[in-house]
Amino acid sequence: MRALGLDPVHDTRETFRALCDATSRPATVRRLPVAPGDHAVAATLVDHEVTTHTPDDDLREALAAQGRYEAAEPTDADIVHARGVPPWDVRDLERGSLVEPSEGATVLYRVESLESDPEDEDEDGDGLSTVTVSGPGVPETRTVGIGLPAAELEAIADAQSTAPRGVDAIFTAGDRVVAIPRSASMSVEAEVEVV
Repeated sequence: MRALGLDPVHDTRETFRALCDATSRPATVRRLPVAPGDHAVAATLVDHEVTTHTPDDDLREALAAQGRYEAAEPTDADIVHARGVPPWDVRDLERGSLVEPSEGATVLYRVESLESDPEDEDEDGDGLSTVTVSGPGVPETRTVGIGLPAAELEAIADAQSTAPRGVDAIFTAGDRVVAIPRSASMSVEAEVEVV
């Protein structure tokens, strides 16, 4: 994955550890070893056994050069990558079944900002939607600010509303990552401007 500026051993190992930590503690902001984080996450998760959809030419070419990119439409892909708000509807992605909920898609979003304290006004960005998460790995509730419009986050919450079926959502901004797995419950507040 050197074509993406990643050390194929160290960076993918550290990214995997950060993803495990972020997924087991939904809505916590964790650091990845490199930026952009979506490249590190995709390079860690995508292998020859999964199908992938991405609009990112560099990512697609780097994965294909290693024989790890099997293209699929978003509605059929195991891993679906988006930069900001995608042209497809997250509610149309694969959600798995009651017997095999793990067959639901993993959705990887590159966003402008992630903030563990959505009220913090020291970060630059176009605005944060506040997401409150509850469920496994969350003591009571946890709040995180995600740089996506509330409507997109509400669509993700809807795609996760058929537990145990649903999609696993991963958000990256720079070298930060947040995971909200299908087992979590999300509620979304309106977008707030960040100055």
